Amino acid sequence: MNKQQLFENIQKKKSFLCVGLDTDIKKIPQHLLTEEDPIFAFNKAIIDSTAPYCVAYKPNLAFYESLGVPGLMAFEKTVAYLKANYPDQFIIADAKRGDIGNTSEMYARSFFDYMKVDAVTVAPYMGEDSVKPFLIYPESWVILLALTSNKGSQDFQFTEDVNGVRLFEKVLKKSQEWASDEQMMYVVGATQGKMFLEIRKHAPNHFLLVPGVGAQGGSLKEVAQYGMNDQCGLLVNSSRAIIYADNTPAFAEVAAVAAREVQEEMAIYLLEKGIIKA
Repeated sequence: MNKQQLFENIQKKKSFLCVGLDTDIKKIPQHLLTEEDPIFAFNKAIIDSTAPYCVAYKPNLAFYESLGVPGLMAFEKTVAYLKANYPDQFIIADAKRGDIGNTSEMYARSFFDYMKVDAVTVAPYMGEDSVKPFLIYPESWVILLALTSNKGSQDFQFTEDVNGVRLFEKVLKKSQEWASDEQMMYVVGATQGKMFLEIRKHAPNHFLLVPGVGAQGGSLKEVAQYGMNDQCGLLVNSSRAIIYADNTPAFAEVAAVAAREVQEEMAIYLLEKGIIKA
């Protein structure tokens, strides 16, 4: 899915919601544990109920890898189910990979050749040669960590060099030498608030993947106010607040309500920006 297709889907659905599939075997409704594949059963129900209200899904690999081979099989089945039944959904593997070149090449091959997701999150700490292997796939996306939502982001990401350039700014500037806004996005946490203005100074046209709305306390209104550009430029992720909104047999229906509420709020901001019409 290219940038224009993603933008058109945002306009069509009046939404820039990404649903995070952070599926924890210890948190899913108990009645699903009798299923042959509880993780996939949960994901399938969540997808079927929330797909009308979102434009992307983001399974977090840690939740699947923690279960070994069965978890990875559930991840693969989830991706295959999305591609077969909801081809308009942008699929992000939240893996935060990044290693020396030949290792990154194997990571890229696994996600883009084998699993065939649209995008993968990548850590930039090891520099250009650790990111470039993901960029040899012209129809796929790298989503580079820039300014994250966790408390520890203060430890390194705001560190200034001798010229007063903060580390996250250097990541934004340098990485744009590697790929354009047609192939690279950035992770910027919703908890950063007005810092989106700083991000947009350096990356005005890139899409931003924004975690931290919902359970982490980030403000969707602030994200839209400070981070939205003329093509929306945002994929705002919500995980726990949607997928764990209920733990009874009605969990999927309750998740749909939670997703619809977010979508309806997003539609207001898209309308105010002139991206959609009333």
